[in-house]
Amino acid sequence: QVQLVESGGGLVQAGGSLRLSCAASGRTFSGYIMGWFRQAPGKEREFVAAIRWSGGITYYADSVKGRFTISRDNAKNTVYLQMNSLKPEDTAVYYCAAQLIRGYYSITYYYTGDGYAYWGQGTQVTVSS
Repeated sequence: QVQLVESGGGLVQAGGSLRLSCAASGRTFSGYIMGWFRQAPGKEREFVAAIRWSGGITYYADSVKGRFTISRDNAKNTVYLQMNSLKPEDTAVYYCAAQLIRGYYSITYYYTGDGYAYWGQGTQVTVSS
């Protein structure tokens, strides 16, 4: 059974940085895409970033490009989200997600929550102004 456990959230001032971690277990993740999503109170869940476990190709939402970096450590089976230049509008619960890539879907399918079968419990990020 796939398990995803996020950590690293917290309270930070605007302009600060945080690094989120997602420890993945339960199987080998080659062939998977790993995503980060976030959901602020009263708002829809939104895509933040994703990475193909094999090859490390990355994808970002426009709102975080140039500020956030997604990466993975194969040896630790962990995906990271380095968040710099944080803004109050980045405040949300951040979720890690995983899905075996299906070749018949375009990559944009994985920009939606429907593209993922496995989810972590979430970690709160709060950015104060």
